[in-house]
Amino acid sequence: MVAPEKKSSRLTRSNKLFKVIIQAIHDKKGENLISMDLRKIPEAVADFFIVCEATSTTQVRAIGEYIRDTVKKECGEIAFHDEGYAANQWVIVDFVNVVVHVFLPETRKFYRLEELWSDALVQEHIEDGPKPLRQKKVKP
Repeated sequence: MVAPEKKSSRLTRSNKLFKVIIQAIHDKKGENLISMDLRKIPEAVADFFIVCEATSTTQVRAIGEYIRDTVKKECGEIAFHDEGYAANQWVIVDFVNVVVHVFLPETRKFYRLEELWSDALVQEHIEDGPKPLRQKKVKP
């Protein structure tokens, strides 16, 4: 029988995954990068959404693929699911507890993901480091 994984080791692994994804997006010049903490929302499908934009369909694909490859190399984790590579307007890379959304700007505006999860705590991630975790009020 295999012993259950300790909570602290799960958190450490999740923290590393989160940091590796954020850095991978910065490496590929993703823009308007935020994370949404969904852990206190009962109907949430994941613990975190990470959302960013790319300036072209080529960059959308490149960021998504780079995240997959970097997480596999750095964390030994393989994405549970990914999709959107046919059109490259919105690519999703799903690591179960952390789901990454890479959008073209106009697609992000259309789907308004941040508004759908407006109860989430939002953190903006800039290259100098994240801004403090806060509740972001989204205007309709």
